[in-house]
Amino acid sequence: MIAINVKINGEKKSFNIHPGEILADFLRNEGYFGVKKGCSTGDCGSCAVILNGRAVNSCLLFAAQIDGGELTTIEGIGTPDNLHPLQEEMIKTGGVQCGFCVPGIIISAKVLLDKNTNPTTQEIKETINGNLCRCTGYVKQIEAIKNAARRLETGRKTAGRKK
Repeated sequence: MIAINVKINGEKKSFNIHPGEILADFLRNEGYFGVKKGCSTGDCGSCAVILNGRAVNSCLLFAAQIDGGELTTIEGIGTPDNLHPLQEEMIKTGGVQCGFCVPGIIISAKVLLDKNTNPTTQEIKETINGNLCRCTGYVKQIEAIKNAARRLETGRKTAGRKK
């Protein structure tokens, strides 16, 4: 066993892991079921998480690689009672159908919107390029990300005026 320390969804945690344990498996075993296992080859993006500010495919990393890091899963982005604008807009626009790919798409989009609340359509497409969806054709998901971006930008401008 290997001891690791990590901040997951804002909470400091310690774990004993098996050498060679894949991060996606580890997270699901620890109850983070929003991390989906799709391809296990890094092609579908359904297992995406935010590690130290970057969207990464958890099926391609060993759990030991997160030691000392900060990790956010979809469970850390919003709650059922307080959804993140990305989650709300995915629901409103119909960007959620079967739901399998949506956590990874939201993870990827959140990393983009944390850096840029006014992305172009092309930037959004490039951001979610590594996330495969068989249900939507991406149109509604791109619309949801644009809507969330507008909401976040408006919120930042409003917060700036209150100072």
